[in-house]
Amino acid sequence: MLLTYKILEKRLGFDRALPVAEKWSAAADFLCIISDYCLQKRPQTIVECGSGTSTLVLSQCCKLNQHGHVYSLEHGEEFISQTRQHLHDFSLADYCDILHAPLKTAVLNDEKFRWYDLEELPALEIDLLVIDGPPGFIQKYSRYPALPVLNQLLAKNCTVFLDDAAREDEQEIVRRWLKNYPEFQAAYIDNERGCFVLSK
Repeated sequence: MLLTYKILEKRLGFDRALPVAEKWSAAADFLCIISDYCLQKRPQTIVECGSGTSTLVLSQCCKLNQHGHVYSLEHGEEFISQTRQHLHDFSLADYCDILHAPLKTAVLNDEKFRWYDLEELPALEIDLLVIDGPPGFIQKYSRYPALPVLNQLLAKNCTVFLDDAAREDEQEIVRRWLKNYPEFQAAYIDNERGCFVLSK
């Protein structure tokens, strides 16, 4: 697996090793998928749910493209400080805003979820949405609110990537999304942790 991260680092022109936390970091193959998409499609506005190694990868893509900006929703203050420092260390701070988004109660179809507070998120038209948070242990179907809450901000040609999609919760989340938002199509990628790609 470390070799795969090294390949990713080389492909994206990083001059140092990416900070990888075994428990929290996205798998290298998922990072390859989203970076390939960014370099090919050159999205202007990228929003990610959950910060970390993926933040550096997405920001590096914006730097290589000389186009685009990342807005990262993060509820953990310790992760905010850590990721901001990493962005500074990698000279990528100009390409990303880490937004403090504490979890608050969101009611969707009479179900209560703990999901990100979007008070710091500016009015955007999102071209790429990467969902890798909140953590699944917080509640069942933890990542379900992403599409209902952000749908009105998604650009017409927005693409959505959902990580950890091999899990039963994520499989059910996508079934619900497709039922409630039939304008979307979903494709499953059978990588290390599973990935769904949704597009209109």
